[in-house]
Amino acid sequence: MVEIRKDYFTDRLSFILPDRGLKPGQVIQGKAEKCNYCAGNEDLTPPADLVLVKRGDTLLKQTDSEGDVVKNWSVRIFPAKNPLVTPGAPPSYGEPPHYSEPAVGYHYVLVATPKHDQAFPKIDIEQWTNVLASLQDKVRWLYSQKGVSYVLVYVNSEKEGTPTAVHPSVQIVTTPRVPPAVEQEADTVQTSLNDLGICPMCQVVGTETGGPRQILATDFFIAFAPWVSTHPYEFWIYPKRHMTSILKLSQKEMMDLALMLRSTLGGMSKALESQTFTMVFHSSSEKKTTKQIHWHIEVYPRKAPWGGLELGGGIFASEVSPEGAAQVLGASARKELAQLVGIR
Repeated sequence: MVEIRKDYFTDRLSFILPDRGLKPGQVIQGKAEKCNYCAGNEDLTPPADLVLVKRGDTLLKQTDSEGDVVKNWSVRIFPAKNPLVTPGAPPSYGEPPHYSEPAVGYHYVLVATPKHDQAFPKIDIEQWTNVLASLQDKVRWLYSQKGVSYVLVYVNSEKEGTPTAVHPSVQIVTTPRVPPAVEQEADTVQTSLNDLGICPMCQVVGTETGGPRQILATDFFIAFAPWVSTHPYEFWIYPKRHMTSILKLSQKEMMDLALMLRSTLGGMSKALESQTFTMVFHSSSEKKTTKQIHWHIEVYPRKAPWGGLELGGGIFASEVSPEGAAQVLGASARKELAQLVGIR
């Protein structure tokens, strides 16, 4: 049984997964013919309850049924085989100092492309738009479910040859409480709004626009290396206008974000010669009782493991300055963008 445990002294949480050999949502994958996520292997996953299919110029939303799976799909979303949380988790609680609670919720996998060897940095703009539209649809549905306080969306992109999932996929996990990292951001935003009437994240967007840490700017989004980075070449993507959730994206903004993701991830992959990264969507909870943030995406290229300074002291060391990272990533991302929009 999976359970959520709270730290003795802080709000830090851990999911305890006894006797698990795999990461949550992970399946062993190798060559395309054996990959659970590839087109043609749909029967190796649970039935998908959201399948995006392209018919001419039209995108259709369909669902699998037992024994009858949808073929020729663009995006599939289905329950994880090794879920971190489950709707029917036993209601078992522990008292402090050994506080624990059941890992209740929903865990879905979004397969971002039917093509096994099309890594995230190579996914085209149209397909990225399909991924974002499907993600928006599933997140909206999850917030309508009882007991869902937060929907966490993240990507762990691994290099070829590792035992972890190579086929591009997105993890969608609900939690019964807002994660501490998001809650801390929300507290900061709320304090600033109450005291100054200003969103501090909007201030950051204004400060970083056109500055030495800007990587790329599109019509509706900006990518920049944060002033305090926790990983070398870390970067964030923010909507330029104040927006609390991915659910607020218009179709035009979604297409622009697809362009931004393709340009920055493609540029990062070429500049660093690596497709290994973690990407996290930080969005406000849709529950009316929770505080709001300016939603954004954080990307962490995984260049080096954390050591004693980071794990023991909560202090981060990066051998690459954010300004230096922005120069490297910016040049590569701008070149990628120029090729995508046909500028020579």
